[in-house]
Amino acid sequence: MKHSGDQMHTANPHHLRNVQLIRKGVLAACILGVCVLAAFSQTLRGGHSLHETIETVGLAMIGVCIVGRAWCSLYIGGRKKAEIVDRGPYSISRNPLYVFSFIGAFGMGAQTGSIILSFLFLLIAVVVFYATVRREEEWLGAVFGEPYAAYVARTPRFWPDFSKWRDQETLEVRPSFFLTTLRDGLAFLLVIPLFEALEHAQDVGWVHALFTLP
Repeated sequence: MKHSGDQMHTANPHHLRNVQLIRKGVLAACILGVCVLAAFSQTLRGGHSLHETIETVGLAMIGVCIVGRAWCSLYIGGRKKAEIVDRGPYSISRNPLYVFSFIGAFGMGAQTGSIILSFLFLLIAVVVFYATVRREEEWLGAVFGEPYAAYVARTPRFWPDFSKWRDQETLEVRPSFFLTTLRDGLAFLLVIPLFEALEHAQDVGWVHALFTLP
């Protein structure tokens, strides 16, 4: 049984903010590490159409991620600490915004043209977000109690259950939160010029690849 002091700490809004900051820092560090790996590896290019296909599929997935995250923000923006949101995408998954981020993470890795790096990006996102979600669930459980426990019981953590879809006729949209989420989503596109620049640096001999990845 938790002590009351532990419950107060968990329910503190600053606790949730700190979890998010740690998540962003760890995720950024892991992505930087994979980018360094990408710089010293080479994928099958030139006449290999698979490389271009992976990049194209990845770009489409980044687009799905950006649109999906923005859609989720229409429902959750500014409300996460105030109420249990269980309509729209949040009726079929407790963390749909993170699910779209998984899609975007794979798309980011796909811009290297490597299926291995694509899955590595995805794995990093899943591990980091899973750890974050566990801490968020503790906070939400401490704040909302039984209503949140009921929401957990009927709604999957990640993988959506479309049979549980419920929506509402109107939404109160908070533009600042929507625009912030849209801006964060657009940041996924930054990997495109980054990996194109790395490929060019390898082609002209500025960076020497040490191994090849499929």
